[in-house]
Amino acid sequence: VQLQASGGGLVQAGGSLRLSCAASGSINSINAMHWYRQAPGKQREWVAGITSGGSATILDSVKGRFAVSRDNANNMVYLQMNGLKPEDTAVYYCKETIATARGVNDYWGQGTQVTVSS
Repeated sequence: VQLQASGGGLVQAGGSLRLSCAASGSINSINAMHWYRQAPGKQREWVAGITSGGSATILDSVKGRFAVSRDNANNMVYLQMNGLKPEDTAVYYCKETIATARGVNDYWGQGTQVTVSS
């Protein structure tokens, strides 16, 4: 199983980005999907999550600006980020709980850099 995150980049404050994370491999099912971020010198923090049924939760500090969604048919999860602020600058990672023939495990994507300039 591999997770490939994409969609990061450099954007001015107030701008928008849409992150994507594609899961591939011998996947039976994907349970929860999450986005985390890690800013320079800080610990990785959870940003958003969505269950297999589509129930989403969002970090309070980004609520109203970020939205998480998923496409079960294509094993994709998205993070729509609007009204970006310099403090949103970080490497963003997807993490998914995936069931394969070997069992259920958590998998991480490689991260995509988001840089917001003031």
